[in-house]
Amino acid sequence: MSFLPWLLVPLALWLVAEFKTSRPDGTYQRIHPFRRILLYLLPRRNEAVVYFDAYADGEQLSAWLARRKEAGVNMTHLTVAAANIALAATPKMNRFVVGRRLYQRNARWLSFSMKRARMDREAQISTVKLEMPDGEPFMDLVGRMNGGIVQERSGKKTRTDKEVDIFNLLPRPILRAGAWALKAADYYNLLPRWYVDGDPLFTSIFIANLGSLGMGAGYHHLFEYGNCPLFIMIGKLEDRVVARDGLPVVRPMLHLRFTYEERIEDGLNARFGIDKFVEVLEDPAKWLDSGPMWPRAEVTAAAK
Repeated sequence: MSFLPWLLVPLALWLVAEFKTSRPDGTYQRIHPFRRILLYLLPRRNEAVVYFDAYADGEQLSAWLARRKEAGVNMTHLTVAAANIALAATPKMNRFVVGRRLYQRNARWLSFSMKRARMDREAQISTVKLEMPDGEPFMDLVGRMNGGIVQERSGKKTRTDKEVDIFNLLPRPILRAGAWALKAADYYNLLPRWYVDGDPLFTSIFIANLGSLGMGAGYHHLFEYGNCPLFIMIGKLEDRVVARDGLPVVRPMLHLRFTYEERIEDGLNARFGIDKFVEVLEDPAKWLDSGPMWPRAEVTAAAK
């Protein structure tokens, strides 16, 4: 009988954690029973993955980037801005699944990757994660992105670098236990805000611009770590034969590939988000040259 209290304490702690639904980055959503069962039938993110291909006509895009070149604007700035607008226009895509529960993310967060030394095969891949507030003009976003890029390419150790260095000092059994503990803490909604906000894989969308390296778009896997449900791969701008008014013509086209977790929402909403992303890329002047990126009066009502 003397052991009973020691057994009851961990049991009580487990019950408290099991019923805890609050998180620093999301709000718990009550969903249709079918979709709730889906979270148990497909418990891993990559079991519920869907791949989409899309193309954006690059004629206006290229001309707009040429005009903006002196201001330091490039394709990465444009694609991050387009993803921000697409996500704002389809808020149901700004969700994630953790612990077999669905959450609406409390803010729009975008992460993007880059080489620390451009075109250097030995250079490490680095990431920048930014929150996307309402009311921000495009050039303000460009400034924030450039600040993050300068910091990552400065040669100074970032927080992520320091964390990785610490982990690499650990022996393999302890490292495995630490990785398990991180996932368990996330599963039970115990990770603190400072950790979640600082980690690039706890994000709404992750963008990789392979076109900046002269590469085509590939299909990216989803990470089981973190809670990112959508990856966008951007390929290089290249001439392709497409149909216009029933006739074959050669157009500059930007190849886009999307990796999407279907557990967060059905494919129709994903399609709406992709269409908006392409729409912004094909006419950036309309969406980015004046006023805030979001809200937009012409689409805010439709997004609700």
